[in-house]
Amino acid sequence: MLAVMAVCWHHSARAADSLFYAPPPPSDDSVPFSAAIELGYTALSGNTNTETLLGKGRITWYDQAWTHTTRAEVKNVRDSENTTAEQYLFSQRERYSLGDSPNYLFGLARYEKERFSGYDNQFTTIVGYGRQLFDTDLQALSLEAGPGYRFDDYENGGSRHMLLGYLAADYSLSLSDTASFIQQFSVEGADDNVTLRSYSAISVSINSSLALRVSHDIKSNSNPPREADAHTDRTTAASVVYNF
Repeated sequence: MLAVMAVCWHHSARAADSLFYAPPPPSDDSVPFSAAIELGYTALSGNTNTETLLGKGRITWYDQAWTHTTRAEVKNVRDSENTTAEQYLFSQRERYSLGDSPNYLFGLARYEKERFSGYDNQFTTIVGYGRQLFDTDLQALSLEAGPGYRFDDYENGGSRHMLLGYLAADYSLSLSDTASFIQQFSVEGADDNVTLRSYSAISVSINSSLALRVSHDIKSNSNPPREADAHTDRTTAASVVYNF
């Protein structure tokens, strides 16, 4: 038996889709504050018994040229009473729009804690430059890049400081009056380690308040610690989204 449940609350459809990266700057009709909360639960029983709990939250507020975004995520997976995945993430993003141009500056601070990854926790800070290449009713694309710093605290008790380079892309496409697609991708490269992140999702609106969404989230580490169970984590989710 497979059961999937998700609830999402938000004020802005585009902002709610942009949990992965900083949302675009406010438009003339945007509210000064928006928020999103998403809860998901998946249970599989039969030959195997697994449970997955997902939780995401975002708060965004605008102050003239500034866009401030706070985000939190949690994921827990249990297989036959044993925890096989446990992840926590908290981040703060700042975006400063450069006048009426499509260019902006950004800053990011992110804390991650993930069991079975070989790390006890990771703390990353990034600053850089971004550009909104286009933003129409049909599609939107933004690119950003910059230098960063990461502190890795390992499960075995060691730690390491490193510099990194950051590249990211955020694309959205309106498939029809009721369907949309988003693809978000980032690369964080250090001297002996590259972290890739990808988020893909298709949403279909049933009515003004209800939508169905299918998403696929990937995080890949090219050179994880020896204690890590795998190089790549993948999460596929089907959810029901309620908007009000």
